[in-house]
Amino acid sequence: MSRVGKQNIIIPEKTEVTLKDGILTVKGPKGEISRYFKDNVEITIADKSITLLPKRNDIATRALWGTYASHISNMIQGVVTPFSKKLIIEGIGFKAEVQGKNLNLNLGFSHPILKAIPEGLTVVHEKGTLTISGVDKDNVGEFAAKIRSLKKPEPYKGKGIRYDNEVVRRKQGKKSV
Repeated sequence: MSRVGKQNIIIPEKTEVTLKDGILTVKGPKGEISRYFKDNVEITIADKSITLLPKRNDIATRALWGTYASHISNMIQGVVTPFSKKLIIEGIGFKAEVQGKNLNLNLGFSHPILKAIPEGLTVVHEKGTLTISGVDKDNVGEFAAKIRSLKKPEPYKGKGIRYDNEVVRRKQGKKSV
């Protein structure tokens, strides 16, 4: 039994949730998200709460039960207060700037790196930090991971791109005799 799936999901004020042909749409003050859900789990929207029940009692359906509950609660949370990830850029000459719909990164390579900012995300650059925010938790996390993978933090000087709460284990380096 899924502990997450058993709980009712409460719909907050100023938020609309509709289900049509397996597509769940959540509209809120900060935006709108739609997602397709298979019919293995029965989704019931009634009186400012959402209830999920598995239709069959097999392993795959029970696994989807909790996953769908988590996805729906993230969708509702995202349209009320957007998700954000903070990246810290460390290193001499490492810099980033937002140019319209593109993110221009100089990370010590012989060329600048241009990354297109996905639809629905906002990127703010403030002196060594990038703040990525958006309504969809998956998109925010995926774009932050792609940016971090361009230059992972190295263990000797700590140069690179890291998450705000990430701890980089440092190594000692060479000793001189």
